[in-house]
Amino acid sequence: MDTVIVAFERESLSRKFCDLLEDTGTARCVVCTSGSQVRRALNTQQVYCVIAGCRLSDGPSEWLVGDLPSCASLLMVGPQHQLDLCSNPDIYKLATPVRREDAVNTVALLNQFGHRMERFVRSRRTQAEQDLVGQAKAALMERYGMTEEEAHRTIQKRAMNSGCRLVQAAQKILSE
Repeated sequence: MDTVIVAFERESLSRKFCDLLEDTGTARCVVCTSGSQVRRALNTQQVYCVIAGCRLSDGPSEWLVGDLPSCASLLMVGPQHQLDLCSNPDIYKLATPVRREDAVNTVALLNQFGHRMERFVRSRRTQAEQDLVGQAKAALMERYGMTEEEAHRTIQKRAMNSGCRLVQAAQKILSE
């Protein structure tokens, strides 16, 4: 189950929204009442969705957009006339009164969207790991006169045959 941050100026509103999400098995919730609490929670939690009222105790919730990880979304919940004041296209909006099904489905969809976005945003290998694979390719190319593509396939084949990651196979090649 995914974790979401629920941030309303009044903690009682946050609790109501959390109860809805947790009772339906949609998400685990972290309750916040200020933007600074949300920012701290973002540093300790893997979150794909932040649900917030239009205003938090330390300012407008739209200020949070720049602090969100690239695979997380902000869902602003509030009266339509207040939502209309926010022109940021990166903020999803849900007007009150909110139907239970709409809240649950919207949060589930934003979490699913975050999972898919993470695949595109997250680098599969660190720069150091990429450099290591590149060095192993260069060594194979120099030793055996392989092309870069042949060297890469050789590292892949060794990794598959030994049941290890590509980076580990590259380390073995370099240590030989």
